[in-house]
Amino acid sequence: MSMPRWATLLLICCCAARAENVLALPFFNHTRSTNLDWIGESISETVRGVLVSERVLALDREDRLEGYRRLSLRPGAELTHASILKIGDLLDASLVIYGSYELLPAETAKAQSQGSLRITARIVDLKRMRQGPPFSEIGAVEDLATLEFRLGWQTLQQLEWKNVPSEEEFLKARPAVRLDAMESFARGLMATSPEQRHLLFTRAARLDEHYSQPCFQLGKIYWGKKDYKIAAGWLERVTRSDPHYFEAQFFLGLCRYNTGDYAAATLCFALVAEAVPLNEVYNDLGAAQARHKDSSQAIANFRKALEGDSADPDYHFNLGYTLWRSGDYAAAVESLRAVVERNPNDAEATALLGRALKKEGPRPGDPRAEARERLKTNYEETAFRQLQAELGK
Repeated sequence: MSMPRWATLLLICCCAARAENVLALPFFNHTRSTNLDWIGESISETVRGVLVSERVLALDREDRLEGYRRLSLRPGAELTHASILKIGDLLDASLVIYGSYELLPAETAKAQSQGSLRITARIVDLKRMRQGPPFSEIGAVEDLATLEFRLGWQTLQQLEWKNVPSEEEFLKARPAVRLDAMESFARGLMATSPEQRHLLFTRAARLDEHYSQPCFQLGKIYWGKKDYKIAAGWLERVTRSDPHYFEAQFFLGLCRYNTGDYAAATLCFALVAEAVPLNEVYNDLGAAQARHKDSSQAIANFRKALEGDSADPDYHFNLGYTLWRSGDYAAAVESLRAVVERNPNDAEATALLGRALKKEGPRPGDPRAEARERLKTNYEETAFRQLQAELGK
């Protein structure tokens, strides 16, 4: 199977020089209370989210869990330094962020109901085989969200990341989250059953209506169930500072499309295409525009999708189908032939090709001629960001 042109470029770049990829591990619980294990997961997810939102390449949680599985490590267990290096190497990370958290002794704790928390982090540079100095945050347990965001900002400083905003500006864009909402969300990530995840994510979102991350997770859950209306309600609550913002907009566009709101779908896909110009985004943008009776823009975006991956028969089909509907039979024949060459068993493309050759246009009320655009539901922003970093953009 052929791969998209950008993916081919990525492989070429990876052979030459790899961009730095960061792995954030769950922080180790030094509080002596297993009931607080969720905090380690929460810190890791927040720091990773901060990095991604600032365009730092950071491995996602699924990658990390796969690394644990392959090394037979128990999620949540405190790792030895050797295991930290092993999982970083296994996942091809350049930098590994890890650390621990502890409750301060009662006599030194501030006068908050749950005491104070000290979070300490370190960064291991696997390329240069050296470990950076520790850095930490201390504050009330109830202010965990702010502590995690400040730790994320410090991490950007330690990485000497370009264009890091001031701490004040950075925190202003990330409102504090209720502690109980954060706990429900982290426990939802750690839950082993779909029912428990759904329950905990819903609780988190209801406890703090401005909390974006559980909204994304719930949106994806309902998208998977094809409950597009409810999925859209959750996805539209994902905020701009959320690391999943553009992915949420992509799936929101798909939900709007599937509920017949093609104008709203067009706006979603156009927003994503401007920031993350993936082939699948241009394709779906074209499909929404075609349904919204904007065939000229649809044709232009189907061509953009093809420029990125000329091997995909669906892109050829969408272009050929839209050209056929607009009466450009000669160009439609060329595109539809390309579909049949790549997939001789595509009966729909074969039938349309025959009609285009006869210069026979769509007939009113013919279901075979209406709403035949093919959508893409894959979304590969991480790979695209990797390519951007490799090319130094």
